[in-house]
Amino acid sequence: MREDRTGLIYGFVAYLLWGLFPLYFNLLSRSGAMEIVAYRVLFSMLFCLAVLVVVKRWHQLGRLLRNRRASLVLLAAGVLVTVNWSIYIYAVNTHRTLDASMGYFINPLISALLGVLVLGERLRRVQWIAFALGAIAVVVLIVGYGQVPIIALGLALTFGTYGLVKKKVGARAPALAGMAIETMAMMPLAVGYLVWLSVTGAATATDSLGYLALMMLSGPITAVPLVLFASAARRISLTMIGMLQYAAPILQFLTGWAIFHEPMPPARWAGFVLIWIAVLIFASDGVRSARAANVDVPRP
Repeated sequence: MREDRTGLIYGFVAYLLWGLFPLYFNLLSRSGAMEIVAYRVLFSMLFCLAVLVVVKRWHQLGRLLRNRRASLVLLAAGVLVTVNWSIYIYAVNTHRTLDASMGYFINPLISALLGVLVLGERLRRVQWIAFALGAIAVVVLIVGYGQVPIIALGLALTFGTYGLVKKKVGARAPALAGMAIETMAMMPLAVGYLVWLSVTGAATATDSLGYLALMMLSGPITAVPLVLFASAARRISLTMIGMLQYAAPILQFLTGWAIFHEPMPPARWAGFVLIWIAVLIFASDGVRSARAANVDVPRP
């Protein structure tokens, strides 16, 4: 499959923005993950609807809503991405940014495997070696910690499946309208939860106007990279999407280790080193394949 240059750029920028997310969500650490996710859902939807009105593409939303199959697929995507958000924010707010980074390092391998199992994409032998190293890394972490790395695996599986769902809906779902429907799927729960927090006096976002504005900003901050990701998923293969993702976990790792000073015991280092080797093998093979197909690979 010949990759689309615009899709490559959209995907790279989306993952670059996601890599900077821990710095933003660390500012919201006094709020619980579910409260933050509720604000993300509500204001992401409002942001998407407002942009659709401004750019005069409201009709795209109506056309999608009339397409029963596409709407159901997007509703499923909305559930998946909300679960992913919840795990991610919980990880950052409980000082486990490195676990989140590990999950997004594993995710390209999960994306590639889903591409093979569901979409019929083919992995080359070198890519299978990379996947095997990733699996060994997970085993090392389980042995070293004495428990399954639930955060890392949860993030990898939910976002890998989300990418697959977005790929399946394809060109029938314009990025912005599709994102609006995804957030609509979870809006009743989000609004209900925020109302419940307010009634019980457990809300934390309304204590100050500045903090409330910061929470509301989660809408556009969330929507922009997701729209870019959706645009990329329509244009390039799931395997290439997996390769582009490396920008995000690298930034997340550097943030967790160098800025948040989270611990790195030997077992975690061993797991990361194995994942990095797998990533290097996988990415190098992808770049070599892209060059052979005369595709310009965007540089950071």
